[in-house]
Amino acid sequence: MPVTDVQHDLDTLTLTITADFAAPVERIWQVYADPRQLEKVWGPPTYPATVVEHSLTPGGRVTYYMTGPEGEKFAGYWEIVAVDEPGSLTFLDGFADEEFTPNTELPVSKNVYTFTEHDGGTRATYVSTYESADALQQVLDMGVVEGASSAINQIDDLLAS
Repeated sequence: MPVTDVQHDLDTLTLTITADFAAPVERIWQVYADPRQLEKVWGPPTYPATVVEHSLTPGGRVTYYMTGPEGEKFAGYWEIVAVDEPGSLTFLDGFADEEFTPNTELPVSKNVYTFTEHDGGTRATYVSTYESADALQQVLDMGVVEGASSAINQIDDLLAS
């Protein structure tokens, strides 16, 4: 399993997931840069993602929905803040309605994904920062650690295919 560490800190309002992949940084970058590849790893296995819009440029937007086992759809969006291909990506990630209008009742996180060379492969560090301890606790209660970890762990299968 690629995920090697998961830490959440209510004081710094962060959730940090570390994963190691036996692939070069440029290959891991492509997982996020290509919407068809992103679909294979963004949602947990039982909630596959469909990417609708994908503009991985500062000011751009990525919209998607995940489909649950009973066919229910959960929409979300990224607002791209910064892109430093292939080393890092910064974006706001939020929940949305079916038209991809942000759902202001649910937390938005600022995410910094960093990809660095490590032991002949890539170390990916995923840091999500929330506006408050309550917001972080809310997503923890919703199962974000399990969902994100199982999603990230799908990257190995994608790399092997």
